[in-house]
Amino acid sequence: MDKPVRQPGPGHPITIEPTAARVVVRVNGTVLADTGDALTLREAGHAPVQYVPLSDVDQAQLERSDHATYCPYKGDASYYSVPLAGERGRDAVWEYREPFDAVAEIRGRVAFYPDRVELSLEPSES
Repeated sequence: MDKPVRQPGPGHPITIEPTAARVVVRVNGTVLADTGDALTLREAGHAPVQYVPLSDVDQAQLERSDHATYCPYKGDASYYSVPLAGERGRDAVWEYREPFDAVAEIRGRVAFYPDRVELSLEPSES
């Protein structure tokens, strides 16, 4: 069965814009990510999500997971766990490796479940 593909629009808007703050992600005091280059994705009916460049993440703290999901607006998501966070860190990070064209800006970026990590928006150092 083919997966449905939908385009964002008035009935289901999605916007992506640069985050006007530095994004820092920590687990148990350890910094997992620190970037001034995050993007904020806002999608109808969902809280805003910070997408952080994978290059600004301490990838040694991530463990690829077998978990996967599908979004008809963004595509196939793959997941990482954060062993440092224990059970709470299971599948705590996701990415769209080949996002649909409408959200192509999130390619090469990951997002963190904010209830599984400490994600803070801090003043930019500019």
